[in-house]
Amino acid sequence: MQAQSTTAQPAAKPRKTGPGWRYRVGVGVRALAAILGGYALSAAWAAALALTMPTVRVEAALTATMAALAIYPCAAMWCFGARSARRAVGGLLVAGAVPAAILLLSKGAA
Repeated sequence: MQAQSTTAQPAAKPRKTGPGWRYRVGVGVRALAAILGGYALSAAWAAALALTMPTVRVEAALTATMAALAIYPCAAMWCFGARSARRAVGGLLVAGAVPAAILLLSKGAA
């Protein structure tokens, strides 16, 4: 039989469990980028496509809106698939540069 020691051992510090604040901020930024940035990106592409399509305005608007419905989930998936939140936002900005340029150049066309 072993004798039990009567000296009290100090309690071990509780281990930090769960993700840290950087991870949480990164997920929050990605979520905002996916929701707001994805919407802005799809709206910009819808407007740019509607202006540049060589069809009747109603058909161009409907076709561009349907295309935007495919762009939005792709943008959201990109935000959560990128290596970092910075790359997610940067990717949305790069993808939004083309429709922004189209909209700026065709400002007087509407």
